[in-house]
Amino acid sequence: MAASALTPHGTAFPEEGRCGYFVEKKKRFCRMVVAAGKRFCGEHAGASEEENARKRILCPLDPKHTVYEDQLAKHLKKCNSREKPKPDFFIQDINAGLKDETEIPDQLVPISSLSEEQLENLIKKLRKACEALHDALNDPKNGDSAAKHLKQQASILGNIENLKLLGPRRCFVEFGAGKGKLSHWVDIALKDAEKVHFILVEKVTTRFKVDGKHRKKNSVFERLQIDIQHLCLNKIPLLSKEKLPVVGIGKHLCGVATDLALRCLVETYAASCEERNEEPLAKRIKNDKTEKEINTLAKEGNEKNIPEKWTPVAGIVIALCCHHRCDWRHYVGKEYFRALGLGAVDFHYFQRMSSWATCGMRKTTLEASNISTKRRDEQIDGSEEHDDGGYRITDDSAESLPGFLTVEEKKKIGHLCKLLIDQGRIKYLQQKGFSPALQYYIEPLVSLENVLLTALPNHSSPPETSA
Repeated sequence: MAASALTPHGTAFPEEGRCGYFVEKKKRFCRMVVAAGKRFCGEHAGASEEENARKRILCPLDPKHTVYEDQLAKHLKKCNSREKPKPDFFIQDINAGLKDETEIPDQLVPISSLSEEQLENLIKKLRKACEALHDALNDPKNGDSAAKHLKQQASILGNIENLKLLGPRRCFVEFGAGKGKLSHWVDIALKDAEKVHFILVEKVTTRFKVDGKHRKKNSVFERLQIDIQHLCLNKIPLLSKEKLPVVGIGKHLCGVATDLALRCLVETYAASCEERNEEPLAKRIKNDKTEKEINTLAKEGNEKNIPEKWTPVAGIVIALCCHHRCDWRHYVGKEYFRALGLGAVDFHYFQRMSSWATCGMRKTTLEASNISTKRRDEQIDGSEEHDDGGYRITDDSAESLPGFLTVEEKKKIGHLCKLLIDQGRIKYLQQKGFSPALQYYIEPLVSLENVLLTALPNHSSPPETSA
């Protein structure tokens, strides 16, 4: 190690609590945190001068970490990012949209390159399509329950409870689970409810998971590392064996992931269960219980929100976000768009314009500085995405805008784009036999993405079949 070399701070020593290995290429010490009493991080621990001189390269399977070039072949056999055997519940593109419906041309002009007339025509189309939607999120009663909560997890949990989805004998599937904090709080709220299962779906490896802390006998946590696009719920042993009603939940399920999750629940899973003519919960219990036990369980069920009729999907509660990351192929509201005379190209521009909804939301200089100094530590402790704290609404007149739009007008257009995309999801769920709703669940200063999509099965009428 080049001990005499100086860091950018002009010292020949690493920062306190940081790795003592000098990265020659970057002319600074490694910035990884080391364990108490240790000099080097795990990457550089035990390396000799000769070993430190060996060339490290990016792992071809995952460029987020490096490996010694002469050990690449050995590393590829055990790398956590290597391709693993596919589980039974992996079915390629089972929740994806049809490829032949991908109608977006290969080359589309960026919004910034559209003429003023073209952009005006797009906005006219948007406003016409949204004429009847303005009240969908403005009804004060929609936000009553959420207004009592200050934090997102508590608010989502409150809405789950208000929909009577908290109770025994069911399975909560958390899509885009990350650390699993939403399931963690649901489990705490359920206390000692009988036979509760949690399936946490996340496509990437996650550090600092909280689901590993749960060891209660009445609840079971299972984590699946899989893309929602390929997830077949009825192939999961737990669900195929127990036949528990599923509650789909998610906190900030990014763009296309929301559409994939909806299709996974109401098409792939619910439709499959209905085709197999699954037995109602009461009948399955009757096969194993005496008449006296059944009456006792039924009485308890009324008190503990056990569904009167078993349905594959008991409910859906998803906090929406990142509409600009939606994809026409996977979008579940294509029929709704077509009914309005809109198509793939319109969708493409509306999803891009949806990001305008956060115009004027800017961190102050001081707040930005504080966040910058903490970012390294946040990466270390694994802070989750979409933490929008620290924002305040400002009048940013310097924002780059089309000449005929103000910041406020641009924000309103962005919100209309989000609302229109979400309305397509509402119509899709209605066609599939659900009673969906959109509501604000948290104040915008807590999270810029503050709309919650909820849905309950509509038992009064059977689900419509898709064309």
